[in-house]
Amino acid sequence: MSCLALDIRNLEKNYGGPKVVDDLTLSIEPGEIFGLLGPNGAGKSTTINMVAGVTRIGGGTISIFGYDNRRDYRTARRLTGVMHQEIVIDNFFSIERALKIHAGYFGVVDDPAWRNLLIDRLGLRPHLGKVMFKLSGGLKRRFMIAKALVHKPRLLILDEPTAGVDVELRHTLWEFVREINTQGTTILLTTHYLEEAEQMCDRIAIMHHGKLVALEKTTDLTARHGQRHLELTLKEALTVVPDTLAQFSPRLSNDGLALELTLATDSVVGEILDRVRAAGIEVVDVDTRQPHLEDIFLQLTGIGAGNGGENHGA
Repeated sequence: MSCLALDIRNLEKNYGGPKVVDDLTLSIEPGEIFGLLGPNGAGKSTTINMVAGVTRIGGGTISIFGYDNRRDYRTARRLTGVMHQEIVIDNFFSIERALKIHAGYFGVVDDPAWRNLLIDRLGLRPHLGKVMFKLSGGLKRRFMIAKALVHKPRLLILDEPTAGVDVELRHTLWEFVREINTQGTTILLTTHYLEEAEQMCDRIAIMHHGKLVALEKTTDLTARHGQRHLELTLKEALTVVPDTLAQFSPRLSNDGLALELTLATDSVVGEILDRVRAAGIEVVDVDTRQPHLEDIFLQLTGIGAGNGGENHGA
């Protein structure tokens, strides 16, 4: 039996038009924090919904710790906890009652110690008597995370968990996610906050138009696709950059007193500075900027990363 936490093979889905997930294959090792990124409409949420069993698979297979999520759906769903991007309002039960009974939906006996740990760590105790619609947006997301974890899943899927929440909650959430990850829970994360993915994720997959366009270790992805930038502060303003520097995609700013050069991965900074001096340019300060995930995201998708959540067809 496969020991992979999540194994997706040739996954497909369409809603009567173009494929929103197109021949997607990827796998996640137990214990990973794995990032699934992409612009709006890339197919991330549809993929997660198929993994969770709330959207029918159009083609391909999904297995969770070796259990096919259609053939062995009871076990697969019991092993998976999902915090969906959309906030679903449930006003039938108080927060306390909902958390007490939620594990039973997966055939898991309620564990009061674990449930109370989640309540305290996520700051829900003062709100246990409330129904969900009386919670703030941030508290609703905390409650949704608690529900996703209350049956002790081995795979936790977080779909845009920090969208629209304050900085304090974001830091609290990531601290808790790291803690449960060290205790053995595998994490699949989608986010539009690329700095979060860069800091949190061991590996990252990037989707675009339903297809996988990148899948690497986070450090390898930034090293392979990212471009360093050399930022020079000049003694005298330039109006035109010499042709000898054209290959570095030069860009002037600060009224010609700042010059930015884009470096190839194998560029030697000293050699470039020699070329700058040979062009008669006097430099008073030098700074280098390492590649970031946002730069790579833009390279691979051509779309800005700061948009909102996906819609139904995502």
